Amino acid sequence: MENASLVDEYGYVLDGKVFLKGYLEYEDRQIGEVKRTEQEALDYFKNRFIIAESKVSQLEKDIEEAQNKGSYLTKLMQLRKKLIQFDALGDFPPLLNRLDAQEAILADLITVNQLKNLEIKRALIAEAATMVDSTEWRETADALQEVKTKWIKTGPVDKSVEADVVNEFQALLDGFFTRRREFFNEQNKVIQERLDKYDELIRLAFRANRLGDLDAAFQEVRKLNNAWKQVGEVPIKKSGKLYKQFKKATTTFYAKYNDAKGIVIEKKIDPRIEAQMKMADEAESLAKQDDIFAAAERAKVLLNSWKEVKVPFKMQDKSLNDRFRAACDKIFELSYLGRVLTRKYPAFGLKSQAEQIRTKIREMEYLVKREKNDLQFALQDADGLDPNNDEDKQALNKINTQKRKIAMKETILREFQKQLEIAS
Repeated sequence: MENASLVDEYGYVLDGKVFLKGYLEYEDRQIGEVKRTEQEALDYFKNRFIIAESKVSQLEKDIEEAQNKGSYLTKLMQLRKKLIQFDALGDFPPLLNRLDAQEAILADLITVNQLKNLEIKRALIAEAATMVDSTEWRETADALQEVKTKWIKTGPVDKSVEADVVNEFQALLDGFFTRRREFFNEQNKVIQERLDKYDELIRLAFRANRLGDLDAAFQEVRKLNNAWKQVGEVPIKKSGKLYKQFKKATTTFYAKYNDAKGIVIEKKIDPRIEAQMKMADEAESLAKQDDIFAAAERAKVLLNSWKEVKVPFKMQDKSLNDRFRAACDKIFELSYLGRVLTRKYPAFGLKSQAEQIRTKIREMEYLVKREKNDLQFALQDADGLDPNNDEDKQALNKINTQKRKIAMKETILREFQKQLEIAS
């Protein structure tokens, strides 16, 4: 510095090189070279000091405005390191003092936050400890996962206790999940043993079909049936497929056995289906009754009774349902026709049989024509109806009901026409 050609408050030029004067514990340091004139070089590095000042000011502002101020400690440390190495001429100690002041503030905040975080993590450890001995594997795993999520979202604690806290929490989780894994491994082992047993019973059931002694085979199949019931539960998807195979083998054997022994097995009918069969038979009988008005009253009772019989969807007999509905439709159509005839023809009973039938045909043809016109009107807007919309679905159901009524009227017309041929 003694031989410097140009000296400034914070630096100097020596042998064409620009130096920053030492400060605090840092020695003089070369920060650049003279490109044109020595004064321009000094001025250039003085101006660069403005950048250093603005960096410190911006950090102070960011810290002041931040909610999580502690997260800026790393940025502060990095900025201090950059300032010490920054190539500029200026008064660096005040800038470093400002950073020291901010660091002290952040350190206090971090200490407070770390104590809060430690309190939260201690509470999470206590919460986890109440769960880890549970054998409700799925529910507990979900609950512990929620606790772990809270743990992750909680900030760090003081490094002096961090390892102990983390290890204590992780040990609780590891203990539970290890027990769970061992439990399911054992469960899988048991399930596999049961699956193997089911496979063996299926193999033996098919083998029984090949035995020459039917009586011995019959006893064998009975034993296999009893053994099947004792094996135990397996996943439902697999149990269904396995039982289907076993049922195929035993059903084949029993069919062969019954055929050889001349045994006729009567198929059992579910009591609910049997009740519906009786109602369908009665409805069909009512449709042929002379007193159609009494038949209609009874049909209403049968309809309510039918609704009260709750048959599972898979067990429902579509043909039986169709029989009952058709019989009831016929009764109500004939009843309505009877009321029309009573109102319009007071002396209807005095007509000859052929004339009565002709009158019925004429009135029924009029009813069919009228309902077809109504249906045609309803079908005009049917294309735009959405079956998934409740209101549209009701409209579509009404259209289907109209079609069914027209079909039944046409069926009754054909029956009248046959009766007319006989009467004539």
